[in-house]
Amino acid sequence: MSHVNSNPSSGQVHVLGVDTVGTFTDFVYYEMDNNKQGNLTIHKVLSTPHAPEQAILQGIKELGLEKRLDNLSIVHGSTVATNAVLEKKGVKTVYISNTGLADVLTIGRQARKALYNLTPEPEVAPVPASLCYEVSSRVAADGSNYQSLSSDELQQLNEFISLHQPQSVAINLLFSFLDDDDECRIEQSLRKAFPELFISRSSEVLPEYKEYERGIATWLNAWVGPLVQGYIQRLTEGVQPAQLAVMQSSGGTIAAEKAADYAVRMLLSGPAGGLAGAKYIAGVELANRGHSAHAQNNALLKKNLLTFDMGGTSTDVAVIEGELQLSSEGHIGDYPVAISMVDMHTIGAGGGSIARVDEGGVLQVGPESAGASPGPACYGHGGRQATVTDANLILGRLSGDAFLGGAMQLDEAAAGTAIETLAAQLSFSSSEQAIEETASGIIQVANEHMSRALRVMSIQRGIDPEKLVLVPFGGAGALHVCALAENLQMSQAMVPVHAGVLSALGMVVAPHSRDLSHTINALLELTEADLLNKQLALLADKGVAELGSEGIDKTQVKIHYSLDLRYAGQSYTLNVPWTNLQKTKQAFHDLHQKRYGHQHKQAIELVNVRVKVTASAVSLTMPKLPAANNDAVVISRRLLYGIAEPVPVYQRENLSYGHKITGPALIVERVSTTWLEPDWECEVDSIGNLLLSKVS
Repeated sequence: MSHVNSNPSSGQVHVLGVDTVGTFTDFVYYEMDNNKQGNLTIHKVLSTPHAPEQAILQGIKELGLEKRLDNLSIVHGSTVATNAVLEKKGVKTVYISNTGLADVLTIGRQARKALYNLTPEPEVAPVPASLCYEVSSRVAADGSNYQSLSSDELQQLNEFISLHQPQSVAINLLFSFLDDDDECRIEQSLRKAFPELFISRSSEVLPEYKEYERGIATWLNAWVGPLVQGYIQRLTEGVQPAQLAVMQSSGGTIAAEKAADYAVRMLLSGPAGGLAGAKYIAGVELANRGHSAHAQNNALLKKNLLTFDMGGTSTDVAVIEGELQLSSEGHIGDYPVAISMVDMHTIGAGGGSIARVDEGGVLQVGPESAGASPGPACYGHGGRQATVTDANLILGRLSGDAFLGGAMQLDEAAAGTAIETLAAQLSFSSSEQAIEETASGIIQVANEHMSRALRVMSIQRGIDPEKLVLVPFGGAGALHVCALAENLQMSQAMVPVHAGVLSALGMVVAPHSRDLSHTINALLELTEADLLNKQLALLADKGVAELGSEGIDKTQVKIHYSLDLRYAGQSYTLNVPWTNLQKTKQAFHDLHQKRYGHQHKQAIELVNVRVKVTASAVSLTMPKLPAANNDAVVISRRLLYGIAEPVPVYQRENLSYGHKITGPALIVERVSTTWLEPDWECEVDSIGNLLLSKVS
């Protein structure tokens, strides 16, 4: 089933992207008529965390789409799996392993969170010992079968399941990626005896080496799978007969009926949508820039972006080098997730991050957050601690009477009181100047936290940030974009159109995709290219078949092959594209040099083969702005801390293609504000992106 619902004979397209987050549920609705004219509609409703589908159904009603469901495709970024893992509220799950290996998930990598804490608090086992079950099956490292399961053991396992009545089962046997016969036998036996039981099998979820990582992924899939399954079922019933797809952590979509089987692939569903949206917007900007010498030299043409999604609680940082960068070494909460997902670094720095003075008298910001309730002090909901949002308000960068387009009033006096308390703890006076200086300090500390995260994803990986374009999105990012760019010596930035709902937009344009992998573990030089191509082809055929089950013609499918490689003796791998042995070896040496600053002469090991199968979704046409025929209109002027003269304020919705603005200036819109600092200038492109440049 394709998520791009259209009438092939008429050329009509109706797609709704939905991103559910803590405070708001965002909607981007795109429709294209018979004449290929596209129209984009943006909408927001308050989220309903107890039942997320209710907010989605409300948004559909408010958008007037209730009577158009038979011709509507919905692409959804869900937080159900993520929240269940972070809150540790999965279902009762039995974990099945080999004899002597029931404690693998509990022991983990034996890494202490605090290296010098000799008496750490004991970690709660992911699966209680009473729900761990061992079987005598044994496959050796070379794939040979030492011992198979007997019928009696399968019967004993069925009796164990009948006794404990779990909602799901995770099966993780040694070297199942080489021989999964016993895993499949266990699954078949359980499905026959317990048709309603959710079963997660490691050779299906993650057919790769590393018992612990594979086991965690399989268990997570089983632990939250029934919750995702129930949610998807309720949502599917609520939006029938619309077609429903779900965003995966890798930046592609999967049909809803398959999503629950791969719940572990949805843990970064929303953030992946934001990166898909940023990649798409950069591509549109590229197409519209023309072919002048200036345009050719513009880094946007390279589509190399350093993105940061700054919300109320956290900031997510990622790099896009033409394509989304993926990782199999991610973490969610306390758990490693070896499933392919967008390569992202998250820190506790957002608009709601709380400022405090530590025991040494030093100003700190985050990671604690005021959240949505009570929220920052200026929200007027009882919050008393100073936050980044309060600081921006005190410095004049936010307007108290124009927040969320005037839908919400901010209490500047409450923000001032909260920051005054902080100023007193820093031994400042209670003067207005002291309050403003403290607010400025809060912003500087928060900016440094985010700058450090940006360096982790760029400089520490051998990437020169000066050759990237900084792209903020989320509600708070554009207030900090110029300062962060200067901290990293970057000269270009882009504030995307619809930055406040970019994740929902990304879901509209995200491709259908499958990511498949398999462990080989052999020296690359001793691996025959024909055998390697055969293994890659088997994975590709499986991916193409899965997309075919969603109604996607195989002629539309693109296939990307890559290998996880490492020098012999190393523990970690680097992923490089597969072309042929010589080119791939050189690509690995070059990437190792770039990432770590050196390369070796020893043999290269091939660890995993990977295949990414994709098919383009809707071809969205962004509406173009009319060309500017006069200067941008200043709607007001505002006094800002540190700026001698009142700063002009512009309404973003009033700007046209070609408008140029020189900082200092504020550009306001309903869901965010852009602070254009002195020595920065901005130009509006043809679809409404703000292209920022540092004045040399």
